[in-house]
Amino acid sequence: MYETTVNVGGMMCSMCESHIKDAIRKAYPAAKKLKASHIKNTASFESDEKPDEAAIKAAIEATGYDFVGIETTEAAEKKGFSFFHRN
Repeated sequence: MYETTVNVGGMMCSMCESHIKDAIRKAYPAAKKLKASHIKNTASFESDEKPDEAAIKAAIEATGYDFVGIETTEAAEKKGFSFFHRN
């Protein structure tokens, strides 16, 4: 699992966040748990494979927003809990 954070300049409102999320979805449909914040000037998502950072950059720039940077890290796998009931 990978976690990616994109720094985006020029977002001013929730509609801007929607534009950025749409651009990322089109550039990288495998993005999961996609979030954007005009307050933090970031968008973030999870994916099973490392994303094509150049494609995401191009998609954001095509919308008219400023691509500031991107960081992808490999996330630690989350382990589930198993509960057993004993009689």
